[in-house]
Amino acid sequence: MRITKVYTRTGDKGRTRLAGGQSVSKNHVRIEAYGTVDELNSAIGVVRAYNRQGGGRVRASRLLEIELHRMQNRLFDIGAVLAILPRDRKRFKKLPVIKPEEVRHLERLMDGCQKKLKPLKEFILPTGSLVSAYLHLSRTICRRAERVCVRLDAEESVDSEILRYLNRLSDALFVLARWMGQRQRVPEKLWDRHPDL
Repeated sequence: MRITKVYTRTGDKGRTRLAGGQSVSKNHVRIEAYGTVDELNSAIGVVRAYNRQGGGRVRASRLLEIELHRMQNRLFDIGAVLAILPRDRKRFKKLPVIKPEEVRHLERLMDGCQKKLKPLKEFILPTGSLVSAYLHLSRTICRRAERVCVRLDAEESVDSEILRYLNRLSDALFVLARWMGQRQRVPEKLWDRHPDL
């Protein structure tokens, strides 16, 4: 695919085109779904940028860089699928597929990281190093992307592996936030419950 012009002027009246050519309103749930996935991808890009800077305490995590790079590619795959109506998918010969292996990969990643983490006895505040804080932010965007995709699935079919992947990805981002906080020696801040609760 070659992109020669960024602006097209076709969206000036609040409409856009799906990959299959259909014109839809920009507030359509399908647009919100792949737009939120794109937002998540950009947030993960911020995490990668801060990770490469090393956060000032320890050198950049090579594992985190590799895993986030893989996640960004899978999110582009998901966005491509979401941009096409189910009935049009046969027209696209090289449409990406989210395979069950991607979910298993995230589960193995979490299992490996959690071996080095203390079990949680209380909720933690989404803070820590810049890398950890942006991983927490990415996690919340991922949860929203999942919710929007579930809403889309209630109207039009969404591949079940996409829903499973987004669900597991938010968990993985949470675990990575904790793991990076420990690696960068930034203590976790526990939820200080209101005395009346």
